[in-house]
Amino acid sequence: MGKVIKVSGPLVIANGLAEANMADVVRVGPQRLIGEILNMTGDQASIQVYEETGGLGPGAEVVTTGAPLSVELGPGLIENIYDGIQRPLEEIVKRVGANITRGIEVPPLDREKLWDFTPAVKVGDAVIGGDVLGTVPETAVVLHKIMVPNGISGTVEWMADEGQYNITQPIARIKTDKGEVKELTMVQKWPVRVGRPYSRKFPPMKPLQSGQRVIDTMFPIAKGGTAAVPGPFGSGKTVVQHQLAKWSDVDIVVYIGCGERGNEMTDVLREFPELTDPRTGETLMKRTVLIANTSDMPVAAREASVYTGITIAEYFRDMGYDVAVIADSTSRWAEALREMSGRLEEMPGEEGYPAYLASRLAQFYERAGVVECKGSDRRIGTLTAVGAVSPPGGDLSEPVAQGTMRIVKVFWALDASLAYRRHFPAINWLTSYSLYLDSVGPWFDENLGEEFMQHRSRAMHLLQEENELNEIVQLVGKDSLSAGDQLTLEVARMLREDFLQQNAFMDVDSYSDIHRQKKLLGMILHYENLCRDALTQGVEAQKLFDLPAREDIGRAKYEEADAYAAAYDKIAADMEQQIKDLIAKVGEFV
Repeated sequence: MGKVIKVSGPLVIANGLAEANMADVVRVGPQRLIGEILNMTGDQASIQVYEETGGLGPGAEVVTTGAPLSVELGPGLIENIYDGIQRPLEEIVKRVGANITRGIEVPPLDREKLWDFTPAVKVGDAVIGGDVLGTVPETAVVLHKIMVPNGISGTVEWMADEGQYNITQPIARIKTDKGEVKELTMVQKWPVRVGRPYSRKFPPMKPLQSGQRVIDTMFPIAKGGTAAVPGPFGSGKTVVQHQLAKWSDVDIVVYIGCGERGNEMTDVLREFPELTDPRTGETLMKRTVLIANTSDMPVAAREASVYTGITIAEYFRDMGYDVAVIADSTSRWAEALREMSGRLEEMPGEEGYPAYLASRLAQFYERAGVVECKGSDRRIGTLTAVGAVSPPGGDLSEPVAQGTMRIVKVFWALDASLAYRRHFPAINWLTSYSLYLDSVGPWFDENLGEEFMQHRSRAMHLLQEENELNEIVQLVGKDSLSAGDQLTLEVARMLREDFLQQNAFMDVDSYSDIHRQKKLLGMILHYENLCRDALTQGVEAQKLFDLPAREDIGRAKYEEADAYAAAYDKIAADMEQQIKDLIAKVGEFV
């Protein structure tokens, strides 16, 4: 037991803690505030307290728990809402009201709730860490696999029968190779700053489908990949991340609201229970874990929240699921690092951030990947990490943005001018990039045909040409351009407005299936090919732009999901006929 000798905001210095270790969780003062030891000098410890320290003074007792900051992993995680250190906010509200009482101790998982357990092994079976002991239907869409904790292997000596159990009741006894008998329950603990082990890691090869055309077609991210969403205030970072959380074709989503505004987390809490997952037909909350550490919560817990979130994500990855971690925003997390570093009187790096900022960012993103899970049966799990970056004033040369760009392989650069023009998602197609194109190319070729990647390349080329032509237009006007260049500008406008731009408020356009994306892009480029051919035969460019089929293409993205294929075929047939008619009329009126 130690004593407080100094309090500086969330940083508390205490002595008499010779028995404690680095990273131990401690309880501080009469209110038993939760803290974590950041460094040790002899018997003196610097403690990061995750709660408000008002009223705490020298002489207060400090008690170490002897364990690092850990999360509880077991049935009950899905649909739950936690703060940065895995305290269940809904349960706390039931007990003490809307304001969290300091020092409150509520278990992260419900100890009373009974779960339907089905055993997957029998007495006498040999098991190792990661093997599935049994399953629990946690929600309508998530089958929770109860796994042997890492580091335990041996023979099943006793196995619970099928039935209802709470998470603290024993479900198995395992006799280890050393002769010890370990009693296992449905819950296990894992330190948040330590990545969970796996057997092998593979390069990401399969695209994550988000239903956002600018992402899936132009700048795809692979399952198990990493991406950053940087942009200035008001450019739509949170909206893009909400869309990814809603529609990505993953089994589990862990959404971390790290230092963001409370009203944005409220939007998530209100929307997700009402939205239907297009793959399962169930509400999106049935596959979501929310971690809410908003900007008005203690800054120290913000730093822990991203580790809490990614550890929960790794746990579901180890079951063989595809998991996405959405962190909004890593800039607020870095600001928490900077504040604690300053209070520890560490040597500041660029813009006051600690010198270890880049390595901490890497530690977070490197926990993503495609892995072969631990265990006897071969399971492949993926963890995709997407982090928002909120550079002050949109300056991408600042340390957090630069450190993130060196690590991630997909960069969706948001543009405030696009957002103000109501172009959503406001991802700038000229400054964004994806380094997964070569990796996911074979998947696209196999599932969508080789023309899909060819169309994507052609579309990007047209958008870049438009940017160059716009400079000429500003100098000499659009009418001075050749008919071919005018067509390039028109098709690029179609790509921007009819393909890249989506309406988040219309269900039919908020989510766009990858096969629909292919058909829509193909139709726009087919229009370009037909028009270029018509121009060579003497058709005026403006007549091609005024075709009824041109307007039909503009409305094509609003066709209902079950009727779009037939509608697109009809538009293509009408377009071909209308352009044929124009070609036939050339020379009739001279």
